[in-house]
Amino acid sequence: MGKRRRAAGRKNVGGGGRVGGGVGGGGRVGNTKVRPGVLGGAAAVVVCGVGAAAFALSGGSGSGSGDGSTVDEKPVASGPPKPAEVRSTARAFLTAWSAGDVTRAAALTDDPTAAKKALTSYRKDAHLTKPRLTPGKRAGADVPFKAAATVSYEGKSKALAYESELTVVRRKSDGKTLVGWEPSVVHPDLKEGDRLITGEAGDPPIKAVDRDGAELTTAKYPSLGTVLDGLREKYGKKAGGKAGIELRVVRAEKAETKKGGTGKGNDAKSTPDKTLLTLSPGTPGTLKTTFSGSLQSAAERETAKRKRASVVVVKPSTGEILAAANSEPAGFNTAFQGSIAPGSTMKVVSASMLLEKKLAGVDKKHPCPKYETYGGWKFQNDDKFQIKGGTFRASFARSCNTAFISQAKKLENDSLTRQAQEVFGLGRDNWSIGVPSFDGAVPVQSDAQMAASLIGQGGVRMNPLNMASVAATVKSGTFRQPYLVSPDIDDRKLATATRKMSGSTAAALRDLMHYTAVAGTAAKPMSGLGSDMGAKTGSAEVDGQKKPNGWFTAYRGDLASAAVVQEGGHGGDSAGPVVRAMLRAGG
Repeated sequence: MGKRRRAAGRKNVGGGGRVGGGVGGGGRVGNTKVRPGVLGGAAAVVVCGVGAAAFALSGGSGSGSGDGSTVDEKPVASGPPKPAEVRSTARAFLTAWSAGDVTRAAALTDDPTAAKKALTSYRKDAHLTKPRLTPGKRAGADVPFKAAATVSYEGKSKALAYESELTVVRRKSDGKTLVGWEPSVVHPDLKEGDRLITGEAGDPPIKAVDRDGAELTTAKYPSLGTVLDGLREKYGKKAGGKAGIELRVVRAEKAETKKGGTGKGNDAKSTPDKTLLTLSPGTPGTLKTTFSGSLQSAAERETAKRKRASVVVVKPSTGEILAAANSEPAGFNTAFQGSIAPGSTMKVVSASMLLEKKLAGVDKKHPCPKYETYGGWKFQNDDKFQIKGGTFRASFARSCNTAFISQAKKLENDSLTRQAQEVFGLGRDNWSIGVPSFDGAVPVQSDAQMAASLIGQGGVRMNPLNMASVAATVKSGTFRQPYLVSPDIDDRKLATATRKMSGSTAAALRDLMHYTAVAGTAAKPMSGLGSDMGAKTGSAEVDGQKKPNGWFTAYRGDLASAAVVQEGGHGGDSAGPVVRAMLRAGG
């Protein structure tokens, strides 16, 4: 089979690589190289453009090598397809498709059954006719193309134009070149099992508004595209709208995704259906959300300035989500659904556990050596620093990895998992915020992986929503599940924690985070933000990245925010300014 480039979905799930820590406490596993698959990876995304050198398809068979037959006396061709083979195979496939010859077009792919089903559905279910398919400039075996067609349904017609791409592959058995079949060949938004359908929309449109009643649109807030799709899917009927006639991508039904999927408490699919074209608009119902228009605008501005940045703001006293944005607004919603190692921001959760278990005290002496070995791995601090005779306050503020690793031998394998679930509400797969979200993951691990989890690596996975909730829990002393739509609208039950921190533990954590914000690794981003605030930096190394992912989580008054900048480097320098801007914008 050919390259599978457009398996859409989560583009930044995963994380972790070498065991790393926070800013000022970076950390890695000495010279030990982490085995692939142990700490996860990062998925890649390919974005294609259409070249200017296109040639017209106005007819003719344009037979490619996928249409010929092998001559017995010649050896079977092997190796990558040659440029002439790529051109002729792409031409033959696109010509057959544009001519409506579905059988012939499907035969020119490496999966004729799936291709014929999809191309037949293109005409019968999507009601797309007269496709005009224009190849662009070839890039190796990849051929981008422009597609233009007409959607016709019950007397209404509208033009549809988009860009897609195909890849030419060579079949090993006989050397023929064929189109490597992917659903995205038909339309770039299609994934396995998805369909294009034109008809009355299953979900009426909605007019989503912010907490002050102002309409939320993707034109004004680009990052809310997938959020608004998810709100429509779940609340369109409840909001009282009337469905219109649309061409939509109808997603395949899935119980859950492999990574960072929908929680059991949320009945929306992990990726909402998507409207591609509206033939008649229908009547929208109004849905009120918890978003703050001013904070959402600030979040859009801050993430747009950076590559691969995501941020969330929540209200600690209620759990309301006030803003969420991503640098790539049309892509995967990392802010809510990302699954990335959080690095040393996880030390907030780990510290709460050590405080509760009396394994640390704010101003008690606490070891922070250059190295600490556990489970066969040698852990170290950034630049191999050490704090001689220091306190836990000093270790937390400077993000000392070994201060946490040194306590691993006194913990059970499930200690951190229980703390995260029972106190911070993480990793139980039961959040129901109003749209698809990932609730974080803190799996039970042993040996070196358990120790690595204490500093936010190993198998720990989070996103900005999760880490904003962590800061909010510290500020308020109680976990309140973040939400975007009030549970009063649909009588859904919000997740709760099974227990809360003691008052003394919560006060100690706020003390540690405040000290970090005024005298530790978070001091620069938090400068001038007053006395009622606290923060924690983090960074997490990922295999294949030159720079680690930068993390930052903080609270100020009744605001809590977290951000990640993938490949941003130290969290205080990359994600810190994003969170600072959000906290300032909120008050």
